[in-house]
Amino acid sequence: MLKKLFSSSIRVDVLALLLNNPDDKFYVREIAKLLQKNPSGIKRELDNLEQIGIINSERVLNFKYFKVNKKSPLYTDLKRLVLTSLGLKGSLKAVLTGAGTKSAFIYGPYASDDQAETVDLMVIGTKHQLSDEFRDLERHFSCTLTWIEMDEGEYKERRREREPQLVSILSEKRIPLIGRV
Repeated sequence: MLKKLFSSSIRVDVLALLLNNPDDKFYVREIAKLLQKNPSGIKRELDNLEQIGIINSERVLNFKYFKVNKKSPLYTDLKRLVLTSLGLKGSLKAVLTGAGTKSAFIYGPYASDDQAETVDLMVIGTKHQLSDEFRDLERHFSCTLTWIEMDEGEYKERRREREPQLVSILSEKRIPLIGRV
């Protein structure tokens, strides 16, 4: 829906990333890698968004970092529009992508019935704290998010040792969000 409303699919992806990670700043190549898009297209859209005041930039050494402008009069409405358009799964994916997560999936009741009020997540290899962004999603989607977070080494070790809780989770129906398990 948003890709039809906006002239560029890259702009939609950039907005989704930045609006779902409002406290984080990213440089061009980092965004290009996270979104798997061409850096020149990313740069063009970042410049356009900065020109209209939706994002700000800051130069640190040789890097120019971009961050959503929370003071923009469009911030609240754009964030609501992007969240609604992406839905819960798309919004979770955008938050997790921005956090540098290696792998993540939904399990539990929501994986079988997307009307369930509680959404259980397994998050592997995240670089940032997720609680603030997850609380925003809980408020917007009127649900409860619970998550298990572990680094890649811990996940591999627990899987190798066939830890009962992990074996149980991995045997359930899952909805992949990022990466492979």
